[in-house]
Amino acid sequence: MMRIGTDNVIYFLTVCGFFIGLMFCVLNVEDPFDILFYTLEITLFFYLLAHISIMNFIDVKNAGRDLFDYKNYEEASSYFINEIETREEVMESLIKQEPKKRMLRRKKKHDGTKKAA
Repeated sequence: MMRIGTDNVIYFLTVCGFFIGLMFCVLNVEDPFDILFYTLEITLFFYLLAHISIMNFIDVKNAGRDLFDYKNYEEASSYFINEIETREEVMESLIKQEPKKRMLRRKKKHDGTKKAA
């Protein structure tokens, strides 16, 4: 059985609303600005009608379960959290240690060569 996507329903009803609004305006309205205004109003009505229809007929809670693997996400998150904690412990131990050798800061001379500070 072929399923119709929600985006296709929105597109279809919006286009139908546009053409229904255009036919209504061409038959009943003479001012070009009014034709544009009422056509856009009727199109907006059909666009909102499409969204309301989709809200009523689609179960949002179960729609994402096929696309999102929660168990795999939790495993990956736990792995990355453990890696970050391990690296933080290593960094903290390195920061607390007294450096054995002091590094010399070097400054550039104006001619581009370096000298010890």
